[in-house]
Amino acid sequence: MTPKTIDACVRDNLETYFRDLDGEEPHSMHEMLIQVVEKPLLEVVMKHAAGNQSKAAEWLGINRNTLRRKLTEHKLL
Repeated sequence: MTPKTIDACVRDNLETYFRDLDGEEPHSMHEMLIQVVEKPLLEVVMKHAAGNQSKAAEWLGINRNTLRRKLTEHKLL
């Protein structure tokens, strides 16, 4: 069995989210999705970068100061 791609997993979970809303209107979905995806992304990248923020920032394509801010926001420091 071929593993699902990240976008397929996100799509499936969004479909489940809408189904679970049972007709209710969603709100702030972009912010919600960014929050739930960004924290595990940072956790995994920092783990694989052995805690090296400069390397992790480079891998993520963001400035190291931006990475530090995001790590602080997600209480990962």
